[in-house]
Amino acid sequence: MERSQSSLDERIQLIMTTVAEGDQRPGFLREGTSTTARDLAVRQGELTGASWNFVRQVHGANVCVIDQPSDHVVAADGLVTAATDLPLAMLGADCSLVALASSEGVIGIAHAGWRGLLGGVIEATVEEMHRLGAKNIEAIIGPTIGPECYEFSAADLEPLIDRYGPSVAHSEGGRVYCDLPEGVRLALGVAGVDRVRRWGGCTACATDLYSWRARCEIGRHALVIYRTSSA
Repeated sequence: MERSQSSLDERIQLIMTTVAEGDQRPGFLREGTSTTARDLAVRQGELTGASWNFVRQVHGANVCVIDQPSDHVVAADGLVTAATDLPLAMLGADCSLVALASSEGVIGIAHAGWRGLLGGVIEATVEEMHRLGAKNIEAIIGPTIGPECYEFSAADLEPLIDRYGPSVAHSEGGRVYCDLPEGVRLALGVAGVDRVRRWGGCTACATDLYSWRARCEIGRHALVIYRTSSA
């Protein structure tokens, strides 16, 4: 597990879990090992002071705004809050996980595979943050499959190229690859977020992160963002 914080507000904290912490899906603790939701919530609460708030990720562009703990039944790929002590979590095993922090205290998080990226989940999450009063926003792009490992269908890439430009794709040896982190960066730029940093490597290359595409792993690591009420 790694920890970081926002450069805009020291109260905004980030956690990135790894394979060492096990499968972070609600109801699981380690891949293939079931545990109770309560046990997992207790463990997560030990890390952040409160249980994590999830959504049912569907590779779409819906964004959920919450001001109190959620039971993760809403189908969405973005979460936003202006509340303190309310950790927001997204799960991944190749898709891009993006945490968003603002100097105004509004935070957000998004899960962006190529479908969600094409659907506008990044822009929609930033828009909801603006609606809650965020103006100065930074983005932290967490674990994401790298362009060297994401071979793609040329036909499926065409809509992404049309939306964000040719740098979302590259070819090598007759094969076509999708640069998902670059697509996320470009989407953030469209949304007006130019303060962007990477945190976490390629999920397919890093054995301490889960990857469905490289290793068919069913487990999920998590990226978590939260703002504490104490200085």
